[in-house]
Amino acid sequence: MLCFLCVGAGLFYYAFICYSGLMIKAQIQDKELSEYLQVLQKDEMIHFTMAEGRIRGALFHGTHFVNQMRAQHCTGILETYILGQASLCGALLIPALMKGREHVSWRYDVESSLAKGFSVEADSTGWVRGYLLTDHVPVEKPLENWDLTPFLSGDGFMTIQTARPGDKYPQTSSVNTTGNIADDLVFFFDRSEQLKTAITTSIQMDKQGRVIGAGGIFIQIMPETGGHYNGKEKLGSQINTASNQEQNEALIEKVESAYRAAPSLGTWFSQGHSHEEFLQKTFGSFNPIVAVHRDIVYDCPCSKDFFIRFLKTMSEKDRFDLKAKNETLELRCQNCGSVYHVEPTEF
Repeated sequence: MLCFLCVGAGLFYYAFICYSGLMIKAQIQDKELSEYLQVLQKDEMIHFTMAEGRIRGALFHGTHFVNQMRAQHCTGILETYILGQASLCGALLIPALMKGREHVSWRYDVESSLAKGFSVEADSTGWVRGYLLTDHVPVEKPLENWDLTPFLSGDGFMTIQTARPGDKYPQTSSVNTTGNIADDLVFFFDRSEQLKTAITTSIQMDKQGRVIGAGGIFIQIMPETGGHYNGKEKLGSQINTASNQEQNEALIEKVESAYRAAPSLGTWFSQGHSHEEFLQKTFGSFNPIVAVHRDIVYDCPCSKDFFIRFLKTMSEKDRFDLKAKNETLELRCQNCGSVYHVEPTEF
């Protein structure tokens, strides 16, 4: 089998103009899990604001999303947890980073670690895909908790590339890693966006290792630029005064306190609760307002035609050698696990 890794600047442009959702969707073979997912609430992401527009955020229910990811890559429990957390964070990058038609590639590379890292892509149209840099993460002793730091710690870095239609090259930012995926993203936002940000993801598994709940949330404290909101002067519009500085700091402290006290999203969604119930329970005192409901899916823009076009770009000698074997080519997309069969006469 030939394995093709379709990443890099070339894919950014391909993703913008050619996405057709032709990924071969793997079926969940576990009958009990499949029946459970059929009655569970569907995945959805909501964008919201609160504290009179001072805070924005997004909340994602991704139980089906993580299960589809697992089915595509046939991952074990630990691998599912690592790539699942990364993919949920990738979904949150859509509202956190993208303001228009954009595509983000995020690589977390820790060669010296057990897990090596991962690569995740997210597109503003609402799809996410990704893969681990190693197929199997060795476990030397039974896990005591779900802290991923022991598997991702080491001298590493993560790189985020953002591309927009018409860009000659994607914009690139890199930071060192600590092994905590969400914390490293928070540091990225603090450094590159200079916005106070919080990100949390959660995956709930049952005793058999099935994913029965998954979700993620991000919130950001927006910079105050003055002006009015609903006819009222915005909080902090005169932030040079000591009293307004105190109000601003008090707001941030209250939000952080509510955020830390929030229930586990994996457990929350596994119990059938809704996004709105979570917002009211956690941030009700800040008057959250839901602005957008949208679908986010685990999907990939790969297709058989894409691979055929790639084969046609190979040198004449390489294509001749492949055709001379007169065998059906089995091509695997590393990003999503889809396998395509191409006959010698097709390229």
